Amino acid sequence: MTKIDDVLLSKYGETSSVPSPVNRLMTDFAVGFRDGRDINLGVGYVNEQTIPHRAIQLACEQVLSHPEKYRAALNYGGAQGSPNLIASLRRFHIENRIGGITEQTLNGRDIVIGANGATSLLESVTHVLPAGIVLTADPMYYIYCNDLERKGFKVIAIPEDAEGLDTQCLKSKLAALGSERTAIRFFYVVTVNNPTCTILSNKRKRELVDIATRLSYEVGRKIPIFFDNAYSDLVHDSTVEPLASALCYDALGIVYEVGTLSKILAPGLRIGYLIGSKGAFLDSIIQRTSDIGFSAPLINQEIASYLLDHGIEAQIEKVNHGYQQKAKQVKTWMAERLGDNVQECRGGSAGFYFYFTLSNVATGTTSDFFKFLTRTTGQEDIDGPRDSQHPKVIYIPGEHCVHPEGDMIEIGKRQLRISYGFEELPQIHAALKYMREAIAYSETVR
Repeated sequence: MTKIDDVLLSKYGETSSVPSPVNRLMTDFAVGFRDGRDINLGVGYVNEQTIPHRAIQLACEQVLSHPEKYRAALNYGGAQGSPNLIASLRRFHIENRIGGITEQTLNGRDIVIGANGATSLLESVTHVLPAGIVLTADPMYYIYCNDLERKGFKVIAIPEDAEGLDTQCLKSKLAALGSERTAIRFFYVVTVNNPTCTILSNKRKRELVDIATRLSYEVGRKIPIFFDNAYSDLVHDSTVEPLASALCYDALGIVYEVGTLSKILAPGLRIGYLIGSKGAFLDSIIQRTSDIGFSAPLINQEIASYLLDHGIEAQIEKVNHGYQQKAKQVKTWMAERLGDNVQECRGGSAGFYFYFTLSNVATGTTSDFFKFLTRTTGQEDIDGPRDSQHPKVIYIPGEHCVHPEGDMIEIGKRQLRISYGFEELPQIHAALKYMREAIAYSETVR
């Protein structure tokens, strides 16, 4: 019989046929996850209590009741997005002076709604820009950076400090690249970093725009810098300086800001948007959105528009108050439960992650710490009976968050990210207790 080869895949298809490390981690855990028993601190879901269920229901009713304003809301929408939502986003940013944005700031700029949240816009960038070098922070947003590398981009990750991506280190990396700087395609910076929740300072933000501007003049081509503002509305520490929009620093038209309503309203609405200079790049993003099925469902966009026009300020305040209270409590418990075992901890002022470095304990998927928490040590007294295992705890190991060819490989082996967003406080308190036990177990095995 003639041998028939399998389906011919593109290079991207071949790399995508092997699940990413985080994809495998979360899938393996989800298969045996027991609600009410196991604890998931790895998932980046928002807390259910922050989602305005009743307000969304009311917004849907209002949208369907006023077809003169929300035209054909259950039909297809345009590729750029709902005119109502675009106008609401524009008004929201200007009237609330989000990041210092004014009418003048948005002159010459436009807003585009993504097909499926902010991630779909970032994914579109990888299709309309040629493969090359991308500069980002380390620890990095592992989901997007993994996607970039599967699409043939080379990610260069720059270590961050307390103010965000270290610009002195960035300048050194750029100098070391020499003529290879012409291969740089864009900068990607998460303003409240995922995984660390380190807040990019305004001073550092301005420096990054200046560096990208100078580099653009050096290579004779505009090199865009994308600021991912996914968590920027969730700064719940009142001592933090109000975040400025990078658009206010942009004289060359190279700054693009990616925003989302997932964290302040609901991820299920799938509303992500891109603000940037009008021109060929933004036009190409709109066409890409059209090619993959237009922007987000129109009914969702109109619901989001209504919510932005009716009480969004109170909703944001409520969300931030909730995360602020959780962050304070979890930080207290971390000090009590983990104490000197934590060498460094970041987060707790924005978003809903803590990212910490353990003093002497490895956290990777082959570590004793991980095996204890996932109940895979092979010891019944640790794991529990096969048919009734002890509670499991999932987190994101630092080995997945630092770039495998970057400067933080070694320290990444002792790092981890936990979310205090999705699970409620009693579950988080229990998880920290299990982590303390996992540290003790790791030390006895070692």
